[in-house]
Amino acid sequence: MPVNSIADTSNANPDDAATLPVNECFYSLQGEGTLAGVPSVFVRTSGCNLRCWFCDSYHTSWEPTHGQLTIDDVVAEVESHEKADHVVLTGGEPLIHEQSVDLLERLDKLGYHTTVETNGTIYRDAPIDLASISPKLASSTPTPEKDPKGDGEWADRHEERRIDINALADLVDTYDSQLKFVVTGEDDLPEIESLLTRVRDATATTVADSDVLLMPEGVTREQLDGSRNTVAELAMEYGYRYTPRLHVDLWNDAPGT
Repeated sequence: MPVNSIADTSNANPDDAATLPVNECFYSLQGEGTLAGVPSVFVRTSGCNLRCWFCDSYHTSWEPTHGQLTIDDVVAEVESHEKADHVVLTGGEPLIHEQSVDLLERLDKLGYHTTVETNGTIYRDAPIDLASISPKLASSTPTPEKDPKGDGEWADRHEERRIDINALADLVDTYDSQLKFVVTGEDDLPEIESLLTRVRDATATTVADSDVLLMPEGVTREQLDGSRNTVAELAMEYGYRYTPRLHVDLWNDAPGT
């Protein structure tokens, strides 16, 4: 079982510009993408500019919870896991916070490989080794029928914000990147194809099919059992990569994984 821990927040000042709202910090295996299986420290910030109905980190978006940690606190927590030289900055949406750049700069100076998991709507200039970009498809929109809170309040805002071609192009052109799509079914593929065409037209960087990853939607083993084979077959049909949700396969929906 992965170690789940939070640095002491008793001395953190919420008004301090050098703090980050951190929902959790833990040591585990990267579960998704091209680095799946790599031991990593995860720093999960709280707060998001979107509201996917299937969000697998509900307490960073729909009902954000966190402690305010100084950058020093976060770095100390990362360094306490001596076996890891990879750090994953995730959320929520970590790039809504300017202080994420400060953290990434510190981690870079210490020699860590950094992955930033982002929805692709915000670009920041920071030392990022891998931008793991997960553009949100129309199937992610929290319609009244799918809204976890049942009121559909976020549907229009989410739909307006979920794709920013300029931000996507800047991220792809600046960083080594992977485009990781959460797939709810075969109906998502035409939108993925269309979005890839738009991104490729907007970037100077070649976006190879091998940089495109299809990932089944699901936060429990039972949910993945009903979707993984379909998504794997779609990856083969379209020539994209399939990515598992290794942490779900190993630990189901346990926190800190």
